[in-house]
Amino acid sequence: MPRDESIKKVLILGSGAIKIGEAGEFDYSGAQAIKALREEGIKVILVNPNVATIQTDERFVDKVYFLPITPEFVEKIIEKERPDGILLTFGGQTALNCGVELYERGILEKFNLRVLGTGIEAIELADDREKFKNVLIKNNLPVPKSGKANSIEEAIEVAKEIGYPVMVRVAYTLGGQGSGVARNEGELKEIVSRGLAHSRIKQVLIEEYLGKWKEVEYEVMRDCDDNCLIVCNMENFDPMGIHTGESIVVAPSQTLTNREYHLLRIASFKVIRALGIIGECNIQFALNPKSEEFKIIEVNSRLSRSSALASKATGYPIAYIAAKLAIGYTLPELLNKVTNVTTSFFEPALDYIVVKIPRWDLQKFKNASRRIGTQMKSVGEVMAIGRSFEEALQKAVRMLDIDRELTDVEDLEDDIEKVKNEIENPTDQRLFYIVKAIMLGISEEEIHDLSGIDLWFLYKIRNIVNFEKEIKSKELNEEILKKAKKLGFSDKKIAKLKGKEEDEIRKLRKSFGILPATKQIDTLAAEWPAATNYLYLTY
Repeated sequence: MPRDESIKKVLILGSGAIKIGEAGEFDYSGAQAIKALREEGIKVILVNPNVATIQTDERFVDKVYFLPITPEFVEKIIEKERPDGILLTFGGQTALNCGVELYERGILEKFNLRVLGTGIEAIELADDREKFKNVLIKNNLPVPKSGKANSIEEAIEVAKEIGYPVMVRVAYTLGGQGSGVARNEGELKEIVSRGLAHSRIKQVLIEEYLGKWKEVEYEVMRDCDDNCLIVCNMENFDPMGIHTGESIVVAPSQTLTNREYHLLRIASFKVIRALGIIGECNIQFALNPKSEEFKIIEVNSRLSRSSALASKATGYPIAYIAAKLAIGYTLPELLNKVTNVTTSFFEPALDYIVVKIPRWDLQKFKNASRRIGTQMKSVGEVMAIGRSFEEALQKAVRMLDIDRELTDVEDLEDDIEKVKNEIENPTDQRLFYIVKAIMLGISEEEIHDLSGIDLWFLYKIRNIVNFEKEIKSKELNEEILKKAKKLGFSDKKIAKLKGKEEDEIRKLRKSFGILPATKQIDTLAAEWPAATNYLYLTY
C-alpha cells in the first residue's frame, strides 16, 4: 500500500546523551529515519539535547529542540508543533520510556497524536517482563521458567520455586542495567534491590539461568501487511551469561545446523507477529548446545546496537526501511538501494564473515571490576569483515586500537590455574587468555568446559596459533605468506615473528604478487550487480 498521505509532520525522539548502551548507533538510526521521512516531503521535528550528533545538524533536520527527553518538555513541543505522528523506536530506551509515559499521562490522546510504526501496546508487551512472558506462552513460544517480582520478598519466593542459580532481568532498561545472576539468596537480594531501583515500573523478572547455552540473535522486519523477513542472524562467541553488548558476535551464525537456523527463523516470525511490531526488532534466543531446545530470552522493540551491527554487516539499511514502514509502505514496495533492482523484501545473503568485538576502557577507572557479565560495560565496538573467521577475528583485534594483536600474549601469566580461572570467570581479557591457554597446551575441550564457548570457534583460534608456529619455524615462501594473509596476519606481525622490518615483509609479499582484493557488500552475494560501493579488502 502507498504511504499515508495524512502524515505531513513527524516528531522523532532521540536518545540524548551518549552513554553505555546508548551511543552512536542511535545517532545513526535517527539520522537514517530523518533521511527516509524527508525524502517523502515530511517535515521532521527532532528532540535531542545532544549537540554532538549528526542528526541534530540544522542542515539535516527541519527543526531540532535541544531539550531533555522527558514527558514535561516533549508535551510542550507537541503542543507547539502539533505533529501528525511520533516515532519512538529510533532513540533507544530513553525514547521508548518517554513515549510510554506520554501515553500513560494521556498526552498522546490529548493531542490526538499517533504513534507511527511500533505502537505503545507492542512496546509494553516487549518491555514489561510479565506481559512479554505471557504473550509468548499464549502463542506456544518457549520461554525460560520465570516469575515477576515487585519486591525483594516476592523475588525470594520466585527464586525458591525455580531453584538457584537464577537470572534477574529488569523491566524497561537497556544494556542489562541492574541485571545479574544470583547463585544464592544473599546475591539475589543485592541484585533485585539494584534492579528495582533501575526499573521504570519497579519490576524484575526472576528466571531460570541458562548458563553456557548458545546465544543467537535474529534481526527481523515486519510491515503493516504482515510481510516478514530476516535481515541477519548473529551468533555470540560467548554463551549465555555474557551480555550481547559485552560479547564477540559473529554474522552469519557459524555453528548452527540448517535445521536449528530455520527453527529459530520460524520462531522469530511468530514472535514479531505476536507482539504486533511494525518495523524492526531484535530477538535473542538461548539455544541448548546439546539439543535443538531453545528459549526466547528477550526482544528489543526498537533499533539497537545489534540493529546497527546487522545493518552494517549486511548492507541492508534497517533504520531507513523501518522509517518507511512506519508511514505505511510495505516491504515489496520499497527498492533495495544497494542493487536498485530488487525490493527490500529480499533477505540479505552474506558471502563473507563479520566479527564484532566490544571495546572497553575499564583501565581508566581505578576501582572498576574488569569482570564482564550480564550488565554492559563496553563503551563501543569494532566490526571487521573477512572471508574466514580467522581473518575477520585478527582484523577486529587490530581495530580495537589497544596496541596488541590476537597472539600478543607474552605479558599474560604462564600459571595454568590462573589462566583457567580467567577463562571460567571472564574479564575483558578473556579472548587473549584463550590464546594463552592454547599456547600452554590446554585442550580446546577443557576451554569449552570452562567457558561454554563452542569448540568450532576454539578450533579456529587453534588454527591461528598453530600457523604462527609455522611462520616462525619455516622459510617465508609464497605459500606460507599467502596463507598467513588469508588467516589475517598483518605484515607487522609477520615481521615481528621473523625478526624483520614491516617494509621488508611488504616488499616480499608484493614481489610474490600477494595483494588484497576488493570485494563488495551487495546484500545478495553477487546474485545481482551492486549499484553502490560498500567495500572491504581481503586476500
